[in-house]
Amino acid sequence: MSNKNVVAKKQFGQNFLKDQSVLRKIIEAMPHSDRKVAEIGPGLGDLTKFLVDVKSVEAFEVDTDLCKHLNEIFTDEITTGRLSLHCGDVLEHWKSELLDEAYELVANLPYYIATNIILKALADPQCEFLLVMVQREVAEKFSASPGEKPFGSLSVIAQSVAEVSILVQVPPEAFTPPPKVDSAVLLMKKTANRLPGAFEQMLKTAFAQPRKTLAKNLSARYGKDEVLSALSSRGYPASIRPHQVSTADYHQLYSQLH
Repeated sequence: MSNKNVVAKKQFGQNFLKDQSVLRKIIEAMPHSDRKVAEIGPGLGDLTKFLVDVKSVEAFEVDTDLCKHLNEIFTDEITTGRLSLHCGDVLEHWKSELLDEAYELVANLPYYIATNIILKALADPQCEFLLVMVQREVAEKFSASPGEKPFGSLSVIAQSVAEVSILVQVPPEAFTPPPKVDSAVLLMKKTANRLPGAFEQMLKTAFAQPRKTLAKNLSARYGKDEVLSALSSRGYPASIRPHQVSTADYHQLYSQLH
């Protein structure tokens, strides 16, 4: 659904997904439900055209040129209410909830705001499922297991409230224009809602300096003896690094330190 009159804009992080096989994999991975779909950054509508065939879609597009394009090619879907198009910054629409009903976030996210969008969706009680295209490095940070290099605060936050996996890795040539990085489709099935703010603050402290020991990092916020005692009670030595502690044990440490 390309349009030679529409040019990708760097300031909006636009890379349009053109690979039909990847688009079909995204659709096939969606749950069978009556929930609405929220699509952020529909671009030229290549994914949107698949989505409106299976779901009612609320799309959010910041680029006014693309909004005009989408209004033209989806006239019927907009008229029948199958597609609602919101033109403007999605973050201005999104307070604590993006939609006032249960929804699934399915999107080729603009990479410069992808992490922020995912964190907002994970904290949004109305969002029940995420299926998003992001930079592969970002997908690995959310999906990494303890002990793996990318494992960090994003991994713990995501895996505390969702089942997280990478559906498929996507090369640059699947897009136009091709990005300079590899991409991946990240799948998240929500199992819980927002974490306590104090828990996220503890994680920020825990991973503040990943090369240092967890005890050293946490001691900047809590008493050193208290931290060492909490780690010891979980069977961890004082030399343990932040990325070596499991998500479940971070919750246990939080309970003991608070």
